[in-house]
Amino acid sequence: MFEAVSNHFQIVARSLNGEREIDEQTFASLAVLAERLEHLKRTDKAFSKVAFSADVKNLEGSKNPAPVG
Repeated sequence: MFEAVSNHFQIVARSLNGEREIDEQTFASLAVLAERLEHLKRTDKAFSKVAFSADVKNLEGSKNPAPVG
């Protein structure tokens, strides 16, 4: 399981660093990591203040741009 999480992390990290294209695989990996972070937060209050970096939050927001108008 750690290898799968590590792979998702690597995909997102490489996308943020410009080493790979930001694509559906990037967003799928980001969704998996977000789901796992939320699970940790629900499981243990020690994780309640853990959050993604500003770069990851910006990447998350770039998938669904706000409507213009």
